[in-house]
Amino acid sequence: MTIVASIAVGFVAALHLYFLVLEMFLWDKPAGLRAFRQTPENAALTKTLAANQGLYNGFLVAGLVWGLMLGVAGEPVLIFFLGCVIVAGIFGAITVSRRILWIQATPAAIALALVLLT
Repeated sequence: MTIVASIAVGFVAALHLYFLVLEMFLWDKPAGLRAFRQTPENAALTKTLAANQGLYNGFLVAGLVWGLMLGVAGEPVLIFFLGCVIVAGIFGAITVSRRILWIQATPAAIALALVLLT
């Protein structure tokens, strides 16, 4: 796997770590409210759901880091977890906001293409 592919996968992992922090710890704080364009009232009602969602983002981070740590042997792991990110991004774009396609699925698709090209 090339350095460029590894950097792209690392970027996707970092994005999902950021999502984890936003969803688990900052959901009802100013940064979370801005990021998800929420009112304090709605954030209070959905805080537990967001924390659960953040935990799933943590699993994606763990899988991507695991794949990177395995080096070339980790390519199947990376393909699986990047595919999960892409599917989640597409589903989020359809059901929540088109922004999710660009913020989540597109970087993962680029990283996946780079992994597959090596």
